Amino acid sequence: MSTFLLVLTLLSMFAVLVVLGAGVYSLYRGGKFGERWSNKLMQWRVMLQAVAIGLLCLFAWWKAGH
Repeated sequence: MSTFLLVLTLLSMFAVLVVLGAGVYSLYRGGKFGERWSNKLMQWRVMLQAVAIGLLCLFAWWKAGH
């Protein structure tokens, strides 16, 4: 279970990084693309960060208890 939580945590952190990079790109590109995607990407980033933090806390709790 510990390995599964570790992999899931790392994948969620990588997903945050990808969405963050896409958001920075949309701000750099600007125009219609930026208007269309900036807010959506920010919402996805916040949601994925919440999931990543939750998984990180769960992983730390699991490792401390076992």
